[in-house]
This record gives sequence, structure tokens and C-alpha cells, in this order.
Amino acid sequence: MPENDVFFVQRCLDGHPDEFRHLVRRYQRPLIGHLTGQLGNGELAEEVAQEVLVRCYFGLNGLKKQESFFAWMLGVANRVVKEQFRDRQRQQELAQRAAENQSKESPDLDQPLAKAVARLDDFYRQLILLRYYGGYTCKEAAQMMNIPTGTVTKSLSRAYSKLREMLRAEESGVQK
Repeated sequence: MPENDVFFVQRCLDGHPDEFRHLVRRYQRPLIGHLTGQLGNGELAEEVAQEVLVRCYFGLNGLKKQESFFAWMLGVANRVVKEQFRDRQRQQELAQRAAENQSKESPDLDQPLAKAVARLDDFYRQLILLRYYGGYTCKEAAQMMNIPTGTVTKSLSRAYSKLREMLRAEESGVQK
């Protein structure tokens, strides 16, 4: 039997879960390309691709046409992207509420810092707002944003670097 999608799906269903790696190798790059186009962010696309592949692996029993694995996987990807958009919208609303609450509680915030935070990309701004203005732990922020805790800590580190650059540029009179 040729080693096509049906072969590997059937092998997985027959108790050989390691065979799924062949499907991952075959479709991971096209999947990430598809997700990057939808999400507009390569790094996020890679994370979402992992989620899609895990869901596909555990959902193989629900695959009716084994020869249509790729099309089925793209359908799963589209559903995960919709979930991501809904989650992001909720996160933005939470971050906005946290920022509003913080500004009501602490009107004497460091204005240059607040302006620099406002200029951060949405993702980094949300993390800063949740972590420091909202008072959530990295783990809680990760749960709220539906991302791994390691991504939160790594992204916070990047956000700090960006903030330092912006504040240094502002001190020297050059705005980034």
C-alpha cells in the first residue's frame, strides 16, 4: 500500500500514534502558511498550528473521508482561528477595562511610561496591562489569553525591551 494520507491516518487509528508525524511533516508548512495569512502573525500562526495539529490528532476518529485529511485539517484550522479572534477580542476588552480601572485608581501614573505602553503592539500592550496594571500573575495572564505561560514570560521580556527603547528615545528627543 502506498504511504499516503489514508495509510497514515489508518495506522494512527490502528494503534500506531507515531505515524501521525508523517502527516505533520507533510502538512505543517502549508498549515502555517494558511494560518499566517489569516492571523497576520507568523509566530502566532506557529502556536496555533500546534493547537490545530493536536486537535487533528485527537479528532482522527471523527474524520469521515480519510483521503481528505488536508481539507479536514484546514477546516479545523479555520475553527481555531475563529476561536483566536474571539479570545483576542475578549482579551482586548479585559485589557481596556483593566486600563480604565487603573487610571481611575491611580491618576498619577508615570505619563511617559503610560504613553510608551500605549504605543506597544496590541499583544505586548495586553500582557503589560494584565500583568502590571491588572495585577495578574504570568500564569493567570496566560490562562486569560489562552497561551502558554512561557510565551507570556518571553513576550513580557520583549515588551520590556521595547519600552526601554521607547523611553530612551523619548529622553533623547527622538520618538519611535
